[in-house]
Amino acid sequence: MFIPQAYGLALAMMILTMFCWGSWANTQKAVGTWRFELFYWDYVWGIVLCSILIGLTFGRTDPSSPESFFNNLAQAGTTNLVLAFLGGALFNLANLLLVAAIAVAGLAVAFPIGIGLALVIGSILNYVVTPKGNPLLLFGGVALVAIAIVLDAMAYRKLSSDRGVSSKGILLSLLCGIFMGSFYPLVAKAITGERHLGPYTVAVVFAAGVVVSNIPLNYAFMRRPISGPPVRMADYFQGRGLWHFFGVLGGIIWGIGTISNFVSSYAQMVGPAASYSLGQGATMVSAIWGVFVWKEFRGAGADTVRLLVLMFLFFLAGLASVALAPVIG
Repeated sequence: MFIPQAYGLALAMMILTMFCWGSWANTQKAVGTWRFELFYWDYVWGIVLCSILIGLTFGRTDPSSPESFFNNLAQAGTTNLVLAFLGGALFNLANLLLVAAIAVAGLAVAFPIGIGLALVIGSILNYVVTPKGNPLLLFGGVALVAIAIVLDAMAYRKLSSDRGVSSKGILLSLLCGIFMGSFYPLVAKAITGERHLGPYTVAVVFAAGVVVSNIPLNYAFMRRPISGPPVRMADYFQGRGLWHFFGVLGGIIWGIGTISNFVSSYAQMVGPAASYSLGQGATMVSAIWGVFVWKEFRGAGADTVRLLVLMFLFFLAGLASVALAPVIG
C-alpha cells in the first residue's frame, strides 16, 4: 500500500485533491443543457470505477502486507465498514445538492459558499476526531476562509439584485455545506482505531455508500426536481455518448482527488483536519474556473468585482495558514 513518507509528497497529494475537487464540475458545465440528475448517474459510476482501479493498484503495492487492499478489507471491523459506508451516503446527499446549486447558480457561487461552509464545519469536526496540526494556524485559516465565504455571498447578492436571480442557489449551497462538512469525520473514524480501514479500502466502501444511496436520492431529485420538469430513466438512455463520457470523467477526476486526500490524511505527519481543510481549497479552483473561464460574473459592477478580489485574497491567506499547520508546531 502506497503511503507518503515525507510531508512534501503528502502536501503535493493534498494540492492534487484541491485541483481535482475544484475541477470535476467543469464536466457538468461541458454537457450544457443535459440535466444534472441524469449527468449524476454517470458521475457515480466514475467514482466507483476510480476507487476499484486505484485500490487494486496503489492499494496492493505489497500484497503480503496486512494493510494491503484485500487483507485490510478482510480484517476490517464492522463498525469501521459501516462508518465508511455512511460517509459515502452522506457525501452523496451533499454532492447532489451541490450539483443542483451549480445548475441554478453556477460554479463561482455554489463552490465558495457550499464547500467553504463545509471546510469550516469539517475542519472543526475532524480536529475533534484526530487533533493533529497547529490549532492556531488551522482554525485561523478556517476563519479567513469563512470571511471569504461571506464576501462571495455578498458578491452574488449584488449580482442577483442586478439580474433578478433568485436566492435558491445560495440556499442549496448552504445545505450542501452542512452535509458536506459532516461526512469526512465518519471517514476519519473509519481509518483509525483497531481493525481500521486503510485509505484505499475506505475509498471502495465509501463508493459503495455513494452508489446505494444514489438510487433513492437521485430518483427523488428526478421525480421532484429543483428546477424544470421531472425526468425519467428513459431520458438517461437517450443521452449522447459524449455526455455520458463527461459524467464518468467527472467521477474519475473527483475520485482521484478523494483517494489522494484519504491517503494524505492517513499519513502520520498530516491528519484528517489539515488534509480535508487544504483539499477544500477546491473552492478557489472552482471560483477561478467560474469567473475566468465560464464568465459567470460577466457584466458585474465594480463593487461586485472588488468583493470577488477580496474573496480570493482571504481564501489564499486561509489556505496558506492551513497548509502550514501540520509543519509548524
